[in-house]
Amino acid sequence: MKQLITLLCFLTIIFGSTSFSYAETEKGKFFGAKETEYPSWFKNSFLDLKEDVAEAAQEGKRLLIFFHQDGCPYCNALVDRNLAQKDIQEKVRKHFDVVSINMWGDREVIDFDGTTYSEKTFAAKMRVQFTPTLVFFNESQEVVLRLNGYRSPDRFTHDLDYVALKKEKEFSYRDYIKANFKENSSSKKLHSENFFSANFDLTRKGKKPVAVFFEQKDCPNCDILHTKVLPDKTTQDIIAKFDVVQLDMWSTTPVTTPKGKKTTAKTWAKEINIQFAPSIVIFNELGEEIIRSEAFFKNFHTQSIFDYVLSGAYKKEPSFQRYLSERAEHLRESGKNVDIWRFADEAPGERK
Repeated sequence: MKQLITLLCFLTIIFGSTSFSYAETEKGKFFGAKETEYPSWFKNSFLDLKEDVAEAAQEGKRLLIFFHQDGCPYCNALVDRNLAQKDIQEKVRKHFDVVSINMWGDREVIDFDGTTYSEKTFAAKMRVQFTPTLVFFNESQEVVLRLNGYRSPDRFTHDLDYVALKKEKEFSYRDYIKANFKENSSSKKLHSENFFSANFDLTRKGKKPVAVFFEQKDCPNCDILHTKVLPDKTTQDIIAKFDVVQLDMWSTTPVTTPKGKKTTAKTWAKEINIQFAPSIVIFNELGEEIIRSEAFFKNFHTQSIFDYVLSGAYKKEPSFQRYLSERAEHLRESGKNVDIWRFADEAPGERK
């Protein structure tokens, strides 16, 4: 070995370092992180949640906990796109006390039962896997609605109305949204993909993991998924390793669940609380639900949701966000660029 290194050094001196130097893989670049300035009107809370609910109730409001993390572009979109709109901001300020919690923070949080956590251990206790995660509480300290991920301004307005107007006393959330939220102009039929299977018997007996796409007609977010996310080759290569079916969440299509129960798409969607279209629910080879995507996500997060199950990472790392960071770092160490805010038709760092 010494002789080889000596020879390489000698040749480097003679011919120049460009031809015979050891070349390390250049680390990939990281794009898409966005720092967010949170509104000054958010509540300056001592993070005693029982006290926060009581104070909100005294003013005729409800408590909204906003879980976020540094650099999160989806958190940035919620603040800069949604809360920046006058009507949305006025609605939030009128009906809610907003308390922000950094899912990796160290501030002390006192839960409703008096248990003390740090921000990060409280986020883990609440099983926060995506940011932003918004959790709305009623006057009895009960969760009325939970939103895991970013929602468009139009949809978010109706989410706020459901809680602010206390509609949970009359409707389930999914029924309220179906009756009141009319999507903007979009495809009048479900999108098709060549990786969708026509076999709706999803019983798992040591087979491949399964991904179920719950969608609906007249669904702009479904349009975005199929035109801007799924065309990506890397995404398709990962999805190809799953059994994949698409279900209309409001249809009576017969389906056998991964656990072997015979039902219909509509009934199953209601049973497992599908509230957003598109929702992608991923089960392992034993038929156990591991993770679901039920919000607006671009390429990197969509790929990562699938890879989290495919790689088996969920068995060792219960935090999807930690896994995301590790996956991004691994890709960069291999020389690949990572852009957490990119669609399939955009180059890294490009924004349309």
